[in-house]
Amino acid sequence: MVYRFILVSDEVENFRRDITIDSDATFFELHEAILDSVGYAKDQITSFFICDDDWSKETEITLIDMESSSDEDIYVMENSRLSELLDEERQKLIYVFETLTDRSFFMELREIIPGKNQEKPQTVKSVGNPPVQISAIEELDFSAPVANPDLEDDEYGMNGEFGVDEYDEYDDEALGDLNEDYY
Repeated sequence: MVYRFILVSDEVENFRRDITIDSDATFFELHEAILDSVGYAKDQITSFFICDDDWSKETEITLIDMESSSDEDIYVMENSRLSELLDEERQKLIYVFETLTDRSFFMELREIIPGKNQEKPQTVKSVGNPPVQISAIEELDFSAPVANPDLEDDEYGMNGEFGVDEYDEYDDEALGDLNEDYY
């Protein structure tokens, strides 16, 4: 069987990729086909999520085994065949291409073509330019303090509230001679 996936982005209007791939291919092969279709570098940690009809994430397929101690099944792209986890048309998936900010492509298994095989994945439709692969660091806000209301003020008068600027101020004091002992 051959699967035809459609990819769209919520960041860029008029962007779409249609990729056909054999159902016996791995999620890693689909991952590579997606990156090739959008011209992204292959040096980022990515994940697929199989979703319900409302786009809620259900099953994760990771690029590498994170050796989680969770009771849930762990699926790794290289070891997971598409046909093992996908078997119905209109199945929704999310492909996270930038994990730090959870930037993603929304995917749908639009068509299952029985009785055909396909040696290599193919981009059969390419419309528009994809979003940039990695967000500019200026767009990310690391300065906002994060507080934990369950914590008492610590010896520095902080209640678990740290922004980037605060870390530098307390590093030497908080770490003491740890750096010297470690090296």
